[in-house]
Amino acid sequence: MMGLRFHFRFLVLCACLILPITQCLAHTCLPEEHAALFIFGDSLFDAGNNNYINATTNFPANVWPYGETFFKYPTGRASNGRLIPDFIGGAGALFENSSRRGWVIDLNTQLKYFKNMETVLKRTLGEAQTKKLLSRAVYLFSIGTNDYAAPFSTNSSLLRFSTHEEYVDMVIGNFTTVIKEIHRKGGRKFGFLNLPPAGYFPSTKATMPQNSEEITALVKRHNKALSHALQILASQLEGFKYSYTNLYNFITERMNNPLKYGFKEGRMGCCGSGPYRGIQSCGRKRSINDQYELCGNPSEYLFFDSAHPSEKANEQLAKLLWNGNLDVTWPYNLKALFGQKQREIN
Repeated sequence: MMGLRFHFRFLVLCACLILPITQCLAHTCLPEEHAALFIFGDSLFDAGNNNYINATTNFPANVWPYGETFFKYPTGRASNGRLIPDFIGGAGALFENSSRRGWVIDLNTQLKYFKNMETVLKRTLGEAQTKKLLSRAVYLFSIGTNDYAAPFSTNSSLLRFSTHEEYVDMVIGNFTTVIKEIHRKGGRKFGFLNLPPAGYFPSTKATMPQNSEEITALVKRHNKALSHALQILASQLEGFKYSYTNLYNFITERMNNPLKYGFKEGRMGCCGSGPYRGIQSCGRKRSINDQYELCGNPSEYLFFDSAHPSEKANEQLAKLLWNGNLDVTWPYNLKALFGQKQREIN
């Protein structure tokens, strides 16, 4: 699965199956039967794109000890090692919650980068081959957590002037618009993670515990709305197939029962400071206030820092995304999506 890789500055990753080679993109050749993996997402998926924008002062992941376990140096991944896409092959759905503050690359901007790459592919491979590549690809999304946590930490006016239902509808509406645009470009196979229990993250419990229940209520409403929206899209869009993975239950289970899944600690971060090591100080040593604590063995922790899973947790989730049963991911897992033939989705 982890075949040829094309790294573009903002579109995180395109991974291809290793099969007979017939087409070449620049100096890299494409297999005759291949499936690209396009990643759209937040810091759960970001392999270092935020290194290129003004994000390092607020949420640095390109400093030690990030990357210490696997890469042995910081790559910009918000973990001690690999992320979910690294095993399989940061942003908000709303512009207000991401790019306006220069923290991360929002979903609409990521769509723009995808369209730019489509142009590059057409120029190099031609119209027909590009259409084939895009139709066989799987488009994997992890997006939305920032939309529900950021308004509380930044004193945003978004939630003050809308009900929970209106706000979730706005987030889902922006998300589905992007999905429809990718479908219009030829995308047919999509993978989605629902949102984790961000209201109970170490960062939330340490810095805004008074908002924990409201964030949780928003996340639950979002997950229900997303599931419903995907069912509607499947009935409306020709050939639309998707995988929906229950990240909320995955994290909650391991927070409540860490030993069952091979962890010793499910509620505290490995790296950080303050209560639960939930203050985002990991890697910072500019002043006394920026000192941080680092655990001895990150693989014993569900969270590496105040809000991001450890490499071990990412690996467990990647396996469930890839070939998990219907209790975890439905109606298809990613392995089944990649196995869908083009003629089945046209």
